[in-house]
Amino acid sequence: MCWMVALLAQNGLQYVYRVYAPREALPGDLFWAAFHCHDESARPRASDLFDSAQIWALETQRI
Repeated sequence: MCWMVALLAQNGLQYVYRVYAPREALPGDLFWAAFHCHDESARPRASDLFDSAQIWALETQRI
């Protein structure tokens, strides 16, 4: 299943990451998977506050 995780950055921007995980995945695990994808070298620091993250599932349809 595909999840989207939005993290705030220190400059006010929001970075959105795609995380592939089972439907039963815990929100904390999805958050940390996205947080560890954030490249600190070229972008502002992403917030590590779980409460500031937005997490939603992408519904996919099979044809």
